[in-house]
Amino acid sequence: MKEYKTIKDVAGPLVFVEKTDPVGYGDLVSIRLSNGLLKNGQVLDTSEDLVVVQVFEGTSGIGKEAMVKFLGDTIKLPVSEDMLGRILNGAGKPIDNGPEIIPEKKIDIIGAAINPYARQQPADFIQTGISTIDCTNTLVRGQKLPIFSGSGLPHNEIALQIARQAKVLGAEEKFVVVFAAMGITNEEAQYFMADFERTGALQRSVVFLNLANDPAVERLVTPRMALTAAEYLAFEKDMHVLVILTDMTNYCESLREIGAAREEIPGRRGYPGYMYTDLAMIYERAGIIKGKRGSITQIPILTMPGDDITHPIADLTGYITEGQIVLSRELHRKGIYPPIDVLPSLSRLMNLGIGPKKTREDHKNVSDQLYANYAEGRDLRGLVAIVGEEALSERDRRLLKSAEEFETKFVQQNRLEDRAITDTLGIGWNLFGPIPKQELTRISPELKEKFYKEAKQVAK
Repeated sequence: MKEYKTIKDVAGPLVFVEKTDPVGYGDLVSIRLSNGLLKNGQVLDTSEDLVVVQVFEGTSGIGKEAMVKFLGDTIKLPVSEDMLGRILNGAGKPIDNGPEIIPEKKIDIIGAAINPYARQQPADFIQTGISTIDCTNTLVRGQKLPIFSGSGLPHNEIALQIARQAKVLGAEEKFVVVFAAMGITNEEAQYFMADFERTGALQRSVVFLNLANDPAVERLVTPRMALTAAEYLAFEKDMHVLVILTDMTNYCESLREIGAAREEIPGRRGYPGYMYTDLAMIYERAGIIKGKRGSITQIPILTMPGDDITHPIADLTGYITEGQIVLSRELHRKGIYPPIDVLPSLSRLMNLGIGPKKTREDHKNVSDQLYANYAEGRDLRGLVAIVGEEALSERDRRLLKSAEEFETKFVQQNRLEDRAITDTLGIGWNLFGPIPKQELTRISPELKEKFYKEAKQVAK
């Protein structure tokens, strides 16, 4: 392959090269500096006379005398089952002082979209051990369920807890986690690695870490690397894979940075107009394919700038995914962990994964009643601030107390506590104990008959 000395301009992470050979979008590029140092890049755009190349290692030191070579290939991830138990950087290279991974094959990281006709409807309950997810916003195998967080909230701890505890009940299939962190600090990276190693979760995980001081371009590659590894393990090795992506806000900031360097016309709040498509290309790689034994479930995590749920990143993510888990700053201030607010949270596929033979026959009723009681109790807090608790009826006082107990007994749990779904439902029934049977309007008479008496005894 020929080398060309045709660099016209350098802007941020981009190099503009005069077109000499026919090149394709996504093709890899090698740039040799005058001092002999090699840098790698990828074709981002091509026109009649110019090729735009994004450089992975940053453009410092690149001048017009540098030599450019088009390699005629795209980014591929070397994959094999030996990836399990390994920690890799955002570009897929090992950073855990272990040996190089001997690949079984190399797969293009862009991946192919799952044909809608070939998709199988999700139906299996995944137990995370966290009550507010398992009972009221159930995660179903093959679903994409994001966590909407804010700066300073413990989304990383929740992500690690899910990575440690997630399992499919009554199934002996191989369940693995692919964990990708984007734009994190060195301190966070050390925390993630230490937690995975200390708890033994690393043995069934593949971890990709892209640090804040790594190039923005690498951040765009990291989630695609992770999903390529997940697709290989799921659809070629018949494993059930849970993919956790944190933090999608850092990913979108990199997208905006590259867009500004290309002098693109910005969309909402400066983000590129194609951000919806770009996010969909990541999120839609979750699912189950008919005839394949494996599956990919996705939990993307994003921090909402200014806790604004209408921010473009959260807004577009909500359109593409099947619900959201929302973290609450108010609960966090009260010292409640995990600070998951069930009222704005939602799992659109919940009903497909719960009920008899999946969780328990009372699951839906318990979830609905807990939600209704908590919503009413929260509303009453505002009323109490105006008229005082003495002005409330007996029923209102019960609901007010029920909302308080819901937060301290149901929502709150230890970071290492792995609650079975039966224990979670049991706590729900215990909260119903002090409430008269006729006020439990969301629960069927048959289920009240079966579970209420025991809850009443516990309440006494």
